[in-house]
Amino acid sequence: MLLKTYKTTFLQELSNLYDDQEIESFFYIVLESFHNIKRIDLALNPNMEMNSMQLLRWEIVLAELKKEKPIQYILGETEFYGLPFLVNENTLIPRPETEELVGWILKSTNYELQSTKLRILDVGTGSGCIAVSIAKNLPNAQVFAIDVSEKVMLTAKKNAEINNVEINFILTDILKIKNFDQLPTQLDIIVSNPPYVRNLEKSEIKPNVLEYEPHLALFVEDTDALLFYRKIAELAKKNLSEKGNLFFEINQYLGKETIELLERLGFKNIELRKDIYGNDRMILCSL
Repeated sequence: MLLKTYKTTFLQELSNLYDDQEIESFFYIVLESFHNIKRIDLALNPNMEMNSMQLLRWEIVLAELKKEKPIQYILGETEFYGLPFLVNENTLIPRPETEELVGWILKSTNYELQSTKLRILDVGTGSGCIAVSIAKNLPNAQVFAIDVSEKVMLTAKKNAEINNVEINFILTDILKIKNFDQLPTQLDIIVSNPPYVRNLEKSEIKPNVLEYEPHLALFVEDTDALLFYRKIAELAKKNLSEKGNLFFEINQYLGKETIELLERLGFKNIELRKDIYGNDRMILCSL
């Protein structure tokens, strides 16, 4: 069958679930993953065909998309900050907003610091997207990454190997740590994208996220939505170096509350930034 012909079928089959732009995005993601060709290649060669085995693989993807399963989980891979990452049901799918956070961290690290051995900690590393991206772009840095899940840590380690970076992984529950001396000290940067979606916000979450992505990495109780921020900020007070910075990805509805929390804990130079969608999404602060 011609790939061009199958594209029409693919669009029609999913039209009642997704908008046309999103379906096209799915098609070209699978095209590159399965056939190692891009949109322009198909446009220039409209008579490209696929055999029966290739068609079967496409049909499996189509069936999974009809269940609203994220394309990244179907393929088991995604791209973040220009790098390849494995993902699965144990890890969140990295998002563009988090890429913005990584970009902010890298831009805040001037060329003089880039040549030094910065000590950086990523709390709640998940797939390792933040830690790996930073390590790849700051090759002189010593990067540490914490997560509570052993299964998640295995994926993060594989992603470090795939991208040829060295990460010091620490398997621990940040909420249960009483003595921060167990963790790296004199850190230049602490960064975290912790769970921050309140249960009351579940109605806003799309089914493909709510039904497939790990709730452990997404949700917090309504009564203590800033639990992780408080604990990580307490860690930063003890383990950041004198000129160190703390970066957070935050709940778009809790920017004011997060700033107030950090102020109460003695942080200064607090900067709140919006993401590409205009939502309060990132905070930088120092002691």
